Amino acid sequence: MGAGATRNTNWSDKAVYKETDVDPRVYCTRDHLQALSRCIHGLNITSKQPVLSILAGRHASAIRGRGLLFDDLRRYQPGDAPNTIDWKVTARTGQPHTRVYKEEKERPTIILVDQRMSMFFGTQLNMKSVSAAETAALIAYTVYKAGDRVGGLVFNDTQIKLLKPRGGRSSLERFISILAAANNRLQAELPDAAGPQILDHSLSKLLPAARRGYLLVIISDFDGITERTKQLVGALAVRNSLILIPVRDPSAHEVPKNSCFVISNGFMQVELDTARGPILRSLQSYSEGRISQLVGWQRQYGVPILPISAGRGTLEQLRQLLGVRRRAVRSGDG
Repeated sequence: MGAGATRNTNWSDKAVYKETDVDPRVYCTRDHLQALSRCIHGLNITSKQPVLSILAGRHASAIRGRGLLFDDLRRYQPGDAPNTIDWKVTARTGQPHTRVYKEEKERPTIILVDQRMSMFFGTQLNMKSVSAAETAALIAYTVYKAGDRVGGLVFNDTQIKLLKPRGGRSSLERFISILAAANNRLQAELPDAAGPQILDHSLSKLLPAARRGYLLVIISDFDGITERTKQLVGALAVRNSLILIPVRDPSAHEVPKNSCFVISNGFMQVELDTARGPILRSLQSYSEGRISQLVGWQRQYGVPILPISAGRGTLEQLRQLLGVRRRAVRSGDG
């Protein structure tokens, strides 16, 4: 795939790039990501999920609802739940008292989006980087519509940009602008400078940023995961609700047999002949190994996984994964 866009290589939310002649399968413009705000009807990333949602049922406990905040103490009234009785106050005053709680008004959300060179790959529809950016934008607008604060962490091979959750549309749109700028910075000539450890660096930045009770969404191809990655995911899952969204190209799980193709990082290239058994088995083993690790995390930490394929439309997949029925989708919602 290729595109004729002129991009600013200085990555910031003020980056300017031409939006003419851009192939939307290769690069996301800011306008395109903003337009997705009109396509979120029926989408929901909360503890109350439709029956058909992958987050429902056995995964429901992994996506916690908003927490409860202590509000006040009052005299016990018939019908009050026994577990709300404050026994210390009751003993001190000689009168039964219950604790009154109110639901938190919002749950902060941080969306981590991978825009490394490993994401700049696609064989059927989108680059993985495009599918990741579209997924992040759809979730960001969905969370904002629900009344929660939205933050983001966007990273590539050399930079990490963290935006803490804040209220207001301007903060959300800044995240979208940074995401579009990072996506448009990708090009075949850029080297894979930092290596896979940048994923661990990005996850480690979430630990102090995400206090207890956050919703964290990690969108990546999870290239280069290590034992440290597993530890960081576990630490984040203990204190917060966590959703993993692996973005894969169809070729990762459907390695074509008896084919010869060339892959390149912009400086070096190699020819792979899948008619040769060892090469085909190595490619299949590499792909299956990464997914099996994520499934292991799902079982160990109870985190849901929403797989996204770069070979299909992003919105269509999210609607299917989140159990959005067709009749719930209004015409004009994309």
